[in-house]
Amino acid sequence: MTPRTLTCQVTVVEDLTPDVFRVRLEGRTEAMVHAPGQYLELALDDDTWVPFSIANAYDGDGSLELHIQHWPQRENSERMRDLVKEAHHLTLRLPGGDCVLDSDSRRPLLLIAAGTGFAQMKAIIEASLHEAPERPIALWWAARERRDLYLESLPREWAAAHPAFHFHVVTEVVPEPPVTGERVSYHRGRIDQALAAGLEDVSGCDVYLSGSPGMVYACVDVLASLALSPSRVFSDVFAYAPRTPLVPTVGSLRRESRS
Repeated sequence: MTPRTLTCQVTVVEDLTPDVFRVRLEGRTEAMVHAPGQYLELALDDDTWVPFSIANAYDGDGSLELHIQHWPQRENSERMRDLVKEAHHLTLRLPGGDCVLDSDSRRPLLLIAAGTGFAQMKAIIEASLHEAPERPIALWWAARERRDLYLESLPREWAAAHPAFHFHVVTEVVPEPPVTGERVSYHRGRIDQALAAGLEDVSGCDVYLSGSPGMVYACVDVLASLALSPSRVFSDVFAYAPRTPLVPTVGSLRRESRS
């Protein structure tokens, strides 16, 4: 899809935590078309465009949802928060990104997100549950503390309603009260450590990752040792922070571990 520049109305600005807020936008239905997993860019000024994952699958109603992390120490983050909260309309460019749901595949989905990386996974999950509710989905969502899982209730609802959906909570700080629930599991530590301890063979999965380059590649390295298929792993990180090889061979990982 060719990117389009348009002006949208701001309909909702909602604090989900002290550090994350949700924004809902409305525009012309035909101009809001996007594939699940794509992102848009918001105009901060004439020369500054800031990317955000689109947090909802396209359903023809002309609405978009964003999850925005607020970093008080970063100037652009402060400017963006002020702009979104005060503006009635925003200029945006969409869609962007090739990390999109393969709707023709029925391989199990392994979705791995850190922080607001959940936004991209939310769109992919919504589309997959609509298109093929029997397709297995495992969502691994990582944060430092449980309170940073700003929409934890939503994947819990998916897990309760869909037998093929499993939600994995990953935090570095042990949550209180303990994490419980139908098809809900808890893992303590970094996300790459949790994957190494909790998975065995991912050769049959379509894998999507959303987070920082360091987090994404740490997870890719773990999954490479679990038979990850290089042609079935997707992340926006691969476009803006590429490395060679993208997925290391098991042999190279063993050599690195001995060095």
